[in-house]
Amino acid sequence: MNLRKLGFLTIGLFDPADPRAGHESTLDIIKLGEDLGFDSAWVRHRHLQYGISSPVAVLAAASQRTSRIDLGTAVIPLGWENPLRLAEDLATVDLLSGGRLNPGVSVGPPMNFDTVKGALYPDTAAAEDFSYARVSRLLSFVRGEPASDFSGTEGFEVFSSRVEPHSPGLGARMWYGGASLRSAQWAGENGMNFLTSSVVKAESPSSFADIQLSHIRAFRAHNPAGRVSQGLVVIPTDSASSEQKAKYRAYVEKRTPRTAAPQGPARMLFSIDYVGSAEEIAAQLLAHAAYQEIDEVAFALPFSFEHADYVQILSDIAGRLGPALGWKPAS
Repeated sequence: MNLRKLGFLTIGLFDPADPRAGHESTLDIIKLGEDLGFDSAWVRHRHLQYGISSPVAVLAAASQRTSRIDLGTAVIPLGWENPLRLAEDLATVDLLSGGRLNPGVSVGPPMNFDTVKGALYPDTAAAEDFSYARVSRLLSFVRGEPASDFSGTEGFEVFSSRVEPHSPGLGARMWYGGASLRSAQWAGENGMNFLTSSVVKAESPSSFADIQLSHIRAFRAHNPAGRVSQGLVVIPTDSASSEQKAKYRAYVEKRTPRTAAPQGPARMLFSIDYVGSAEEIAAQLLAHAAYQEIDEVAFALPFSFEHADYVQILSDIAGRLGPALGWKPAS
């Protein structure tokens, strides 16, 4: 299967002493992605860390510096969000971007919830629902279902019963980031698209690729027309300097031990990182059981590299790896 859509994912790290520079670097990388012909650019979130904490705000800025590339979140953890307020923000940015926003979300309690719940939900922490129902609320608001039982004029003000602004196409561009069979099935049942990444829950003794493939098939069994995007870490080295190659291989070597067996009580299984020439990486992906059943990717950029490294990696992905996978850059 030829690769139809090529995207990339960045975490947007910054120096706490100069956070603007890191955010500007992220915006420059997104603009570079558009110039190189990528189909989509995705940003992660990092709350109470030194990475993008407000992906929707960053993508609002990116929407004004780009004109074509799709802009996505992978993913917004809804445990930190009010679904109604988030729906307003998403619709606003989607309209500003000309219908290019692809919001990816996930559920579950916020990371380190016990340490942050007093600040995040001082009065309602015990009552907050972090289940799929939180996604359902967001979907209903994005898709224009009533958020209030009142509409009409009150004094000089006019009120709507639905979230405003409303962006009609946004509901079809909502993604769920899932790592389990249940998440894949739920996303399909609820008409979402499905983001599968470099970590899955080891619900069987199978290989990473086979587990990921089972998730893709479970999703498509419930939503055959839905989109699936695969996010793996790929680091082509074709145009890298010798210093960059050494740094990249050291990065991968440090992360490889965690791929040998499921990690932690949740039994999370990590994919290997793919580093080497575009030709070598393409051969590995084409032999990957899950990759064989998708036509859309959002390759993840390594977290801790420098701006120049990202420029080199993106240039090699667009100029060498993508074409080796049958992809053609957007005009």
